[in-house]
Amino acid sequence: MTATWKIELIPVPVTDVDRAKAFYERIGFNADVDRTVREGLRFVQLTPPGSACSIAIGEGITEKAPGSQEIQVVVADAHAARKHLVEAEVSVSEVDVQPWGNFVYFRDPDGNRWSLQAIDRRPNG
Repeated sequence: MTATWKIELIPVPVTDVDRAKAFYERIGFNADVDRTVREGLRFVQLTPPGSACSIAIGEGITEKAPGSQEIQVVVADAHAARKHLVEAEVSVSEVDVQPWGNFVYFRDPDGNRWSLQAIDRRPNG
């Protein structure tokens, strides 16, 4: 029997933790944790609405370069997701219609790339 595997946390490299935290909260992520563990280590965990997986930003979290992360999220409706981001004053692409789903793309203030995918046959889409 294969055990259940769940992705719980993805590190996202940022240059300014407070600016990034404010951006993610503005688009609806919940700030679950914001703790300075020690000098040089600040851990901020943010969770998108309805997600079982969170992101971690902060100081001393990852050695990846800011702007180098790519994350894809499944949403129920790409058009509604785009509208939400536009209302939050985020620069976002038009809906990209593909045979395998509808996509919306945006970047956080550091240039980390996000794609939102709506697939009719997925439980969330």
